[in-house]
Amino acid sequence: QVQLVESGGGLVQAGGSLRLSCAASTRSFSSYVMAWFRQAPGKEREFAAAITWTAWRTYYSDSVKGRFTISRDNAKNTVYLQMNSLKPEDTAVYYCAAGRHVGSDYKEGPVYDYWGQGTQVTVSS
Repeated sequence: QVQLVESGGGLVQAGGSLRLSCAASTRSFSSYVMAWFRQAPGKEREFAAAITWTAWRTYYSDSVKGRFTISRDNAKNTVYLQMNSLKPEDTAVYYCAAGRHVGSDYKEGPVYDYWGQGTQVTVSS
């Protein structure tokens, strides 16, 4: 069982930045593809970003590409999401996810094995 704990959410003005962190309780962290999803009020959960085991490849949704950066530190069992140029439409609960066998389905929530409890990000206009 892997526990994921997100932190770093909060209230920020439009145009501002936040960095989310997700700490994993596993010694095999480097064998997991890590991702960030988000869910806005009244909307379905959506994919935001993903990163492969050794960070050799990253993926982004069109809505965050160029503004968000996903990274990982396997020595610290932590994945990050740097969010810049935030917009009110980025307001959501952000969830960290970990999956061993993700393949090309990195945008699909069901392929991930473990999820964090979420952290709220609110962007004011």
